[in-house]
Amino acid sequence: MLEIQNLRTSYGHILALENVSISVEEGKIVSIIGSNGAGKTTLLNTISGIVKPSNGSIKFLGQTLHRMPHQVVKAGLVHVPEGRKVFSGLTVQENLLMGGYLVKGKQLDKNLEWIYSLFTRLKERSKQYAGTLSGGEQQMLAIGRGLMSNPKMMLLDEPSLGLAPLITNDVFKLIKQIRNNNITVLLVEQNAKKALALSDYAYVLENGRIVMSGDGDSLLDDPNVKSAYLGEASLSAGN
Repeated sequence: MLEIQNLRTSYGHILALENVSISVEEGKIVSIIGSNGAGKTTLLNTISGIVKPSNGSIKFLGQTLHRMPHQVVKAGLVHVPEGRKVFSGLTVQENLLMGGYLVKGKQLDKNLEWIYSLFTRLKERSKQYAGTLSGGEQQMLAIGRGLMSNPKMMLLDEPSLGLAPLITNDVFKLIKQIRNNNITVLLVEQNAKKALALSDYAYVLENGRIVMSGDGDSLLDDPNVKSAYLGEASLSAGN
């Protein structure tokens, strides 16, 4: 569904991504894990057209992905950024309608009804300003706003960042529910253990390069991954 080959992205003279190649199959949850500064957010920003790569190709559904963000959304790929970035001065419903700006007529009303069925709390707060919501509610709003455009694939950047453990559990249940609604997910997540447990496949990004990949369960059991990203000492460390 999404094919990235030899992607290279820089910020001026600072190289952020080097020869990154990943593949995301339709109907799957694929995670990108790595330490802070590894290039995870840059990868999502490059896919969605926010940052321009200097080399490499990005194909979505067999077609070269347009580099303008609104064209990326039109193609069926939506990016929910790190930090939620809701429109704090707009109501919940106005935020959702902003997410559906490419949807016309009765379909917009149907999408809104669907989002409110997924997020009953948002329906209760539909006339409340987004800036007054809790962090968890703002994350639900950011995801709901992305879903309003009928995406085929969603890029989620650190959806559990700053959330309490119980709310984090709700967010991961929601990600699974999104996939069950036939929306493919590419997930960047600082909670590597939960991300890998949820994922069909995952990549480890380190200093702008892919250094390891495999299905979620196998990476969960890998001693190097445990030591570096899961807060667990490797088996060999104590020998």
